[in-house]
Amino acid sequence: MSFLELLYFIIPSAIFYAAPLILTAIGGVFTERSGVVNIGLEGIMIVGAASSIIFNLTFAGQLGDATPWLGLLVAMVFGILISLILAVAAVSLRADQTVSGVALNMLGLAVAVFIVKMIYDKGQTDSITERFSRFDIPLLSDIPIIGKMFFVDVYATSILAIAVAIIAWYVIYKTPFGLRLRSVGEHPMAADTMGVNVTKMRYVAVMISGALGGIGGAIYAQAISGNFGASTISGQGFMAIAAMIFGKWHPLGALGAALFFGFAQALSVVGGSIPYVQDVPDIFLLILPYVLTVLALAGFIGKAHAPKASGVPYIKGKR
Repeated sequence: MSFLELLYFIIPSAIFYAAPLILTAIGGVFTERSGVVNIGLEGIMIVGAASSIIFNLTFAGQLGDATPWLGLLVAMVFGILISLILAVAAVSLRADQTVSGVALNMLGLAVAVFIVKMIYDKGQTDSITERFSRFDIPLLSDIPIIGKMFFVDVYATSILAIAVAIIAWYVIYKTPFGLRLRSVGEHPMAADTMGVNVTKMRYVAVMISGALGGIGGAIYAQAISGNFGASTISGQGFMAIAAMIFGKWHPLGALGAALFFGFAQALSVVGGSIPYVQDVPDIFLLILPYVLTVLALAGFIGKAHAPKASGVPYIKGKR
């Protein structure tokens, strides 16, 4: 296998595995930019994954090819609903945001597994038959070298994830909404003085993260795992948080970091088909994404600065 053939093999896989991380990390960017720490992205992904798979299995016969896409919408709704628990606890009740996020992770997993057990009488669902399809992008797929690398056998979910990252960058940095969002995350009292509703902005940001995290979980479940069980989402939410921090709380930075972690995940899955890499023991490939996540954070923490008011509850009229 030549180096170019290796790139043709690994790059599409890396983008494919990065898509759920990109969307979830972008959701984290919205919450942190508003001043709310969302450790609960793992739980949100779990709820999104479970709801989309249950929907897919229930309605695949009636909805056909549209099922996985409608599953994303279902996951988005349930992601928003569970994220409201964090919003109420962290924003309205001013509870500790880290503890609230951890509780959300535990609640999401417990509820999802309980519902699956109630519906299917076992701890794991059946495998879905309707998945996202791949396609070639006209004209772009004919470009020498990069055409085959980026535009052949493309998953629509990969395009969706990259598009959301670009849209998020525009919204956060080029629109009045984004300016208000960043202001409540940097100096909520000043924003409040200028007429910005801090509570409302933070609620909206948490709900956006719930929507994107739910979609991220649904993409992972419907495109990668094909079913749902207690271990379907096993650390991807925390990888998304790491990508958000590694990307300096910037949508495009989070995109790049998520692609890096996606590459690690792809290598752990398809490494057995790559020369030299196939000689590495499977256990090392399986732990590779998590090790790289820890190393990236260990080498990066302290060099990046979160929004100043991130994790700090806002009390009107109090500095």
